[in-house]
Amino acid sequence: MRVLRVVVIIGVVLGGLFVGLDRWAAGYAEDRLADRIQARQGLSGVEADVHGFPFLTQLLSRDLDQVDLKVAGVDVATADGRTTHLSRLRVAFRGVELNGDYDGGTARSAKGSALVTYADLTAAAQPGVTVAYGGAPGKLKVTASVEFLGRTLSRSVVSTVSLVDSGDGKGSTIVRVRADEVPGEGLPGIEAVVRRKTDFDRRIDGGLPSGVRLTELTSDESGVVLTLGGKNLALAG
Repeated sequence: MRVLRVVVIIGVVLGGLFVGLDRWAAGYAEDRLADRIQARQGLSGVEADVHGFPFLTQLLSRDLDQVDLKVAGVDVATADGRTTHLSRLRVAFRGVELNGDYDGGTARSAKGSALVTYADLTAAAQPGVTVAYGGAPGKLKVTASVEFLGRTLSRSVVSTVSLVDSGDGKGSTIVRVRADEVPGEGLPGIEAVVRRKTDFDRRIDGGLPSGVRLTELTSDESGVVLTLGGKNLALAG
């Protein structure tokens, strides 16, 4: 009985040491991977989380079940020189095959989300334009101050936010905001003047991790929620 007790104690101790070593190795790999992604993608504040236990067996086989990537904020420069801020970016990479140096690899697939708040959308719009929730998914309320016939007018419109192909032949997409209708009050030319402020396009996929694309979007009380996806993606390296 005493021998059995000693064996059990030794087993518990060794098991605890293995778990501790496994978690330390996972934490080290997460930090190193986050640093590599930051350096390669030009991002900051990156956090990586490796799923699965035990980690060491995954490491030896160079095959990780899932790696989650979180970025607190990303600034994306658009073609017109403006910047769009993503306040939250989260991507789950699945089926990650590590390279020979264990500092990167390729992921079979990726799925995630990003958030553009209404404050950040307003900052990315033209001066005198504010953007808010439009009361239904996919809808925005856009308010603009415009100069018309020597008067300063304020107009609010309900707009649809959608994802459209950029036409560059590379599969890139554009976030497009278009007013459903513009109240003209019988003033000829007012609609065109208002639309020059309220209607706009923003391309933001250029600031996402390599290979990750926008697949769909909607709007809610928090902002415009972007759905991300991709296949056969490079992860650091």
